Amino acid sequence: MKKALALSVVTAATLLMAGCAKHTYSIVTQDGRTIISEGKPKETSAGLVGFVDANGVKQQINRADVKEITQIR
Repeated sequence: MKKALALSVVTAATLLMAGCAKHTYSIVTQDGRTIISEGKPKETSAGLVGFVDANGVKQQINRADVKEITQIR
């Protein structure tokens, strides 16, 4: 009984941690800067790319200034 309970607790913890994992993205601008984003950047209808930077601050950049967005593994 204790073994089954322990196994279910470990399984639940693993699933919670996997579901909460955020990916990190690299945003390279046209002028060569690299910005690190916590979570996937989102493009708005106004032509901006919104993201949360590595310091936890919400930022936006003009889509025309973005050269490439890639996920960091």
